[in-house]
Formats: sequence, structure tokens, C-alpha cells
Amino acid sequence: MIRFECDYGEGAHSQVMQMLADTNMEQTPGYGEDAYCEKAKEYIKKHCGAEDIDIHFLVGGTQTNMTFIASVLRPHQGVVAASTGHINVHESGAIEATGHKVMPIPSTDGKIYAHQVKELYDEHWSLSNHEHEVQPGMVYISQPTENGTLYTKAELEALSAVCKACGLPLYVDGARLGYGIMSPANDVSLNDLVRLSDAFYIGGTKQGMLFGEALVIVNPALRRDFRYILKQKGGMLAKGRLLGVQYCAMFKENLYFELSDHADKLAMKLKAVLAELGYSFRYESYTNQQFPIMSDAELAEIGKKYAYSFWEKVDESHSAVRFCMSWATKEEDVDALIEDLRALKK
Repeated sequence: MIRFECDYGEGAHSQVMQMLADTNMEQTPGYGEDAYCEKAKEYIKKHCGAEDIDIHFLVGGTQTNMTFIASVLRPHQGVVAASTGHINVHESGAIEATGHKVMPIPSTDGKIYAHQVKELYDEHWSLSNHEHEVQPGMVYISQPTENGTLYTKAELEALSAVCKACGLPLYVDGARLGYGIMSPANDVSLNDLVRLSDAFYIGGTKQGMLFGEALVIVNPALRRDFRYILKQKGGMLAKGRLLGVQYCAMFKENLYFELSDHADKLAMKLKAVLAELGYSFRYESYTNQQFPIMSDAELAEIGKKYAYSFWEKVDESHSAVRFCMSWATKEEDVDALIEDLRALKK
């Protein structure tokens, strides 16, 4: 079986594994207070083009979202997100378990827009009994989104401006951030995220590391006591250097971006052939995730050899599915899939 259902099916890139092996028997302080975590922070700051940012390393995306969002919101506040947002549909109520409501905004492409946030904010404060409702306290987005779509710089600037005007911190989930940055359709840089968001994270779990996410807190007002909350929520790894070492391997030079580019290029290769064969797409994605609409009969045939993710039914006989490229996807596997897709159309 050749697997295309996710981008975290493999272990880690060989350079990451080698650095972990080379440093394995070193003695270092615990809890992320080691030299490797400090060096990794320096590398990330260099790539972001910013020094005044606060960086913390956590193990996974749900843990990062839950810990940071809980640290920002007051007890009566909720977090605004797309209805398709990861925190709303794919984290088992992790945010709600901390006592905070996810406040979904309808979305057809995975994105939310500045005017939607302003409308929700104004609607809340226009209520005569607004203190009886959950108060919007921050805004969550993903770059790329769950559907592989990307915020443009202009869209992000508009969203950032509304959030600032409303006093709502803007937080960007970057589980697949590298795949977004290296997309041929992208115009948003790490420095733009520093400029336009209050916090974001640089995902490693889905991008060539064994595990790890680097949370970047930009807004100084959100940094106070974060390590207390990190500890309280179970996110402070005793062997924290294992995260620092992996980010050193990824960001010492450009490995993180090279691996992301590899996945995006293979996804674009597949996308071009799918379009050539006449398939339509559920979402217009230019990242490592592709969402073709195929007949159920075709999917049954393809499924004999390839694993993919079911997304949703489109009609009685067609479904949208996801083919996901990763940092480790082999081009010959993509070529084999393409050959079999062509055979279906003969």
C-alpha cells in the first residue's frame, strides 16, 4: 500500500535523526533550558527577521493550540475560528475542555475574512444583554487552512487590522506552515506573520520532525507567565532538548523549507494531471494537500493500491478525497499514482 492520507506517516528526516543520535549521550539541563533550545531560537529568529519574539517548544499541535489559547482567554471569553478550523472539528473539544467556547464562523474554503470577524464582534456588543453571552476574546486561523487554501498578504493585513481595532489577539496555527510558505501561490513570509499576528507556531510534526511545534509569541502582553501555564497544561517536556535539537537540524540552514518545497512540487504535479484528466477539486489548494472529486467506483479501484483520506460526499456517486504529499513522499510513488489515474480514464 502506498500511503497518501497524511503528512505525518513517516518518522523524521535523516539529518534530524543524525543530530539526535550525535547528541544522545550529552548531559543538558531539562525543561527547554538547554543550549540546543537556545540555539534553535536564534535560528528561528534569524529566519523570521525578528529578535523581539518569545519562542517556546511543545510536542504537538493540539497541545500548542489548547495551551496558548487557554493562556490568552479570560474565563468568560471564547475563540473565533472558521467552522472548518482544526480547533473546531478535529481536536476532540480540547479548547472547550479548558472552559472556553470555540465560536465558529461559516466558511466554504477554510478561511475567515475581516468583515466576518467585525460583524461577529459588533453583533456581540450590540446586544443589550451581551454579558449573558460568551464574549469573543481572540481569533484563530490556520496557514494553510485545513483545506489547503492560503491567506493572501492582503487578506491577512485586513484581518490583522480588524483584530487590532477590536482588541482581539490574532493567532495563526502553523501545523503546515512550511508547505504554505513554499507554495507557488503564497505571498506571506515568516516576517509578515511577525508583523501581522500576535502569535503563531511553526509546525514540525508534519514537516520532517519526529514531533514538535515552535510557538512564537509576538505580542509582549501575551508572554507573561506563559511557562507557568505550559507546565500546568502538561506541555513542558522534561527532555526539552529533544525539541531544540530537531529545530536546530531544520533551521540551521534551509532544510525546513527545502522539504516543504519538495512536497508542494509533487502536489502541484499531481494537481496538474488531475486537472488534465478532467477532475474538479473541492478546494483550490496550492499546497501539499489536494482534494479531487472522484467517482466512488474510481476510488474503490484506486483504494486497492493507494491510501487516501475521505473528505466528504459530493453526491450519490462522487466523493471529495484528500491526497497528501509529505516531506518524504517519493516522486516515483506519485508517478505510479498518476499512471493508474490515467489508466482509469482509458
